[in-house]
Amino acid sequence: MTIAANLGYPRIGPRRELKTALEAFWAGRMPENELLDTARALRAGGRAVQQAAGIGHIPSGDFALYDHVLQTACALGAIPPGYGWNGEGPVTLATLFALARGARGTAAERDAGIPAEAPALEMTKWFDTNYHYLVPRVGTGTPFRLTSNPWAEAVAEGMATGCRTRPVLLGPVSFLLLSKAEDGVNPLALLPKLLPAYAAALRGIADAGAAWVQIDEPCLVTDLPVGAEAAYRQAFRALADAAPGLNILLGTYFGGLRENLPLAFALPVAGVHLDLVRAPEQLDAALEVAGSEQWLSLGLVDGRNIWRADLRVALGLAQRAAQRDGGARRLMVAPSCSLLHVPHDLAMEEALEPALRRRLAFANQKLREVALLARGLDEGERAIADALSESDRVVGERRADPRVHDPAVAARLAAATPAMESRAHPYAARAEAQRARLGLPLFPVTTIGSFPQTEAVRKARAAHAKGKLDGAAYEAEMERLIAESVAWQEEIGVDVPVHGEFERNDMVKYFGEQLAGYAFTKHGWVQSYGSRCVAPPIIWGDVSRPAPMTLRWSRYAQSLTQRPMKGMLTGPVTMLQWSFVRDDIPREAVCRQIALAIRDEVRDLEEAGIPIIQIDEPAFREGLPLRAADRDDYLRWAVACFRLSAAGVRDETQIHTHMCYSEFNDIIGAIAAMDADVISIETARSRMDLLEAFTHFAYPNEIGPGVWDIHSPRVPDAAEMASLFRLALAKLPPERLWLNPDCGCKTRGWAEVKPAVENLVRAARVLRAEAV
Repeated sequence: MTIAANLGYPRIGPRRELKTALEAFWAGRMPENELLDTARALRAGGRAVQQAAGIGHIPSGDFALYDHVLQTACALGAIPPGYGWNGEGPVTLATLFALARGARGTAAERDAGIPAEAPALEMTKWFDTNYHYLVPRVGTGTPFRLTSNPWAEAVAEGMATGCRTRPVLLGPVSFLLLSKAEDGVNPLALLPKLLPAYAAALRGIADAGAAWVQIDEPCLVTDLPVGAEAAYRQAFRALADAAPGLNILLGTYFGGLRENLPLAFALPVAGVHLDLVRAPEQLDAALEVAGSEQWLSLGLVDGRNIWRADLRVALGLAQRAAQRDGGARRLMVAPSCSLLHVPHDLAMEEALEPALRRRLAFANQKLREVALLARGLDEGERAIADALSESDRVVGERRADPRVHDPAVAARLAAATPAMESRAHPYAARAEAQRARLGLPLFPVTTIGSFPQTEAVRKARAAHAKGKLDGAAYEAEMERLIAESVAWQEEIGVDVPVHGEFERNDMVKYFGEQLAGYAFTKHGWVQSYGSRCVAPPIIWGDVSRPAPMTLRWSRYAQSLTQRPMKGMLTGPVTMLQWSFVRDDIPREAVCRQIALAIRDEVRDLEEAGIPIIQIDEPAFREGLPLRAADRDDYLRWAVACFRLSAAGVRDETQIHTHMCYSEFNDIIGAIAAMDADVISIETARSRMDLLEAFTHFAYPNEIGPGVWDIHSPRVPDAAEMASLFRLALAKLPPERLWLNPDCGCKTRGWAEVKPAVENLVRAARVLRAEAV
């Protein structure tokens, strides 16, 4: 019998209940027991939904209060000194959240012995998704031991309600490869010390009553470093021996196994999960090498996008697997990866245009697709004939919809030339023209763009959207906020002010709402990190810009000051990456459509007298294929799209871009090829480690290395910022350095932003004095 399985379920709750609870807890408005009760209720609700959908293998242990990698690190004792854990016993929430967000000097932190200056762990992208994970710090002194067993507890929690779950663990090899190794150690050398903690976890899971355990090793779909193959064999031999009665499902996703496929099936595991959405071509090879007793878990439903599955195509792929070996193959049907990356439930989207709504599937709908495919395999196509017919109808309707393709967009794209992707002169000539126009001091101070989205700001925007605040009143309120922020920046001495982006709901949604080809949800939230949730727009058709999008606000802001105002836009690659993208044409074509729309906005801003235009590309590296062999093509078109959006301006107009939470070493050449005059990057959490790529490569243009981690509530003083900046000064010429935060300030409060930016200005003055 085919098993309908799931690899992971969204954590945040259909109405972002986890976000609400976390932020209430952090603010001191909710006690710890109520936060844990909320989490328990969300897990119970998720199990109930999956059971009702017909899922046989329901995941557990995939829930985390902040991040599953951080949860794994805390459970395994991978906790750096200075966070209140003495090496024994469970990890407290004070320690967990200090690792995630940095210490705040709370009473709970003081009671736990956590110093107020304890910084947050580094945060980076989870493979090529828009989810962020906390990077564990490991070394020869890491006291690996099982501090608690959240996976066994999750199994027991399900068993208490009559639901036997399949706990999900991040595997030991991927855990080490995704960690930051200290004291020069090869992280894989720590595997023998780590494995006993994993073995203890598996024994606890078995004792709790689990029959299966899912051990995720997503690094198997990447280019493995030297020693990894031996590490996998050592690790899974130890795990199989730890709990012999426990069936191990090896989870792989986000791509194909390729040369690692024989290794995956050679490991002592009861089954292997394959991502057949990203890599359907690997099925035949898997069928050749899989053991006769091994289960194949077929990832047939896209866990990363919101389009309905073509059930007939997916069923055909499953039938190919089922028909091998005389139909004796042991099969599971599942999403391609965890459903963490899609919203909860399409049923809540009553306002979506009906034709578009018919084409979509969120997590709960994807579960039903999985169950239908499993039933179709077991009972034949006639058993799901109605569902197949409906799927065929929706697929055909989408292909035939004349609104999807705009002839004007196609004509403009065809007319775009390579010359449109290049500035008139190289950076050195542009820099002279920009210095003459801007007249900025050494180490110019600026911010990334956004200022706090306070409750009052959000209420005004919501009232305007609901028609309770008319256009004139709304615009007057936005002008007031902009005027106050510009006056404050002038008063404290910010060299390049910003207007604050008070009118913007989200750096992608704001633009998408003004572009043709985009649609939006009311409740389509997905977790980005911790309590940070985003509702990605849906690109369903050709993209174009009907009218200017930011011109009105940037022009007003510039009228308030003689200082050079910076206009802020979101770049084409990020607009693509942070949306749910149509899958009927290549992603490159969609990105070029967006680039032309942004190009129009850039030129309008320039004509309005805005001297500095920032085109943010925080998701540039996020789109990088996981395999080195696949990267050149992506980098070619991603760089070309950015340049297409930016290159239509005169020499004296300065183009900035911003990137965050990225490792740049392997793409530094492409970043240089983007040819932005100034790039700002996240470097505070890494203490300038991320700057190494820009120094070894001799990056030719200007750089703003972040000196304030805005994702932590800590407010560093001027001395700390200056000290961090001196690390950059030791590596790069002073005339090419800017002083700025890591990222935009929309998620922080004014009580944090004002002193931090004032400290930024003080640090610049100290540094300028030292440079004389």
